[in-house]
This record gives sequence, C-alpha cells and structure tokens, in this order.
Amino acid sequence: MPSKNKIEISKSIGSVSFELTEPKSMKAILTLAHGAGAGMNHRFMTALAGELANLGIGSIRFNFPYMENGKKRPDVSAVAEKTISVMLAHTHENFPKTPLFASGKSFGGRMSSQCLSKECPDYIKGISFFGFPLHPPGNPSTDRAEHLKSIKIPMLFLQGTRDTLAEMKLVEKVCKMLSTSTLIKFEGADHSFKSGKREFIPELAQAVNNWIHS
Repeated sequence: MPSKNKIEISKSIGSVSFELTEPKSMKAILTLAHGAGAGMNHRFMTALAGELANLGIGSIRFNFPYMENGKKRPDVSAVAEKTISVMLAHTHENFPKTPLFASGKSFGGRMSSQCLSKECPDYIKGISFFGFPLHPPGNPSTDRAEHLKSIKIPMLFLQGTRDTLAEMKLVEKVCKMLSTSTLIKFEGADHSFKSGKREFIPELAQAVNNWIHS
C-alpha cells in the first residue's frame, strides 16, 4: 500500500511530499522524480508506480519544491539536485539492503543524472530515464547530455520514437558514446509515451524489470 509523508530538504528550501509504493516482496526500489509540468501524483507517475509494484519493484515518488509550493517555473538545478540527493539518501537509509536505482520522467530524470554526475554514492546501482529531454522542441542538440559522460553506473534510456524533445538519431549517438547505457525504443510513442489512445506504461515497467535483472 502507498504511504504518504513529508521530508525536509534543507532549512532554506523547506519540505516536500513523498509517497512510497512498497510491494510485498520487493527486489529493488526506485526514486521516481516527476517531469516539469506535473507533480508526483500525475496519472503517469501513479500508474507507473503501480505497474512497477506488480513486478516487485518499489518506488518513492516525490515533489520538487516548486511543485510542492504550487509554482509553475521549475526549480533551479541546485535545488532540484539537492532534493534528489536527499531522497536517495532517505531511501537508502530506510531500505539499506534493497538495490536502489534513481529514475525520473523527463526533467526529473535529467536532474537526477545531473545530481549523480557530481556525486554518486556506491549504493546507487543505476539510473533509468523515462524520456530523457535531450533538447527543446524544434532545436535538436546534444548539449544536455554532456554531463552523462561523468556517470559510471548503468543507464537505461526509455525513449519514444516520436519524442519531440529527443530526436532519435541524436539519442542513438549519445548512447553509443556512453559505455554503460542501454537504449530501448518505443515505436510511435511521444514524450508522454502515448501513441493515439495507446499508453506504454506496462511496457516501460517491464523494460525496467528486465534491465534490473540483467
């Protein structure tokens, strides 16, 4: 059953909400950071947490401070990265024997990787990206991927082939340069992992499950 709580990030930043989804027999746990436009209780986030739990993978969803405070502009990198660092440490403290992975949707994934590119505790086993936002729409570039070269743990890129924030040829180029990366493509999926009325959330969870096993 999910359990809700609050945690202080720092005196100056304040506290944020988080929610633990813990399956009965948990083989791994993810910190699951939300995207720029929707918080931890967005339907994509809760559905993904549920699908992961069905496969024995726990998750901790949490709000970034701007979302917690009802603001629209995302936090600066330093605040977002501090939030992720605190959530990773908190998760490890509470589940020290459970393999811990970082992950995030779009902005949440990029902030998680920026955090780990600067400091990556040895208890973090890998990081998965649910749509890495490689560039703004209509402005293809790989500048946002430069920091990934500093990350030595396994990285899983889950990318839709119709994602306007990640031109597939550029994603492939980036992943070829990263020796610890795995790229899984979702044919026809956009940045929200939708293709028409179809959603790819069960497939995303299964891909994470297979990657953790490997």
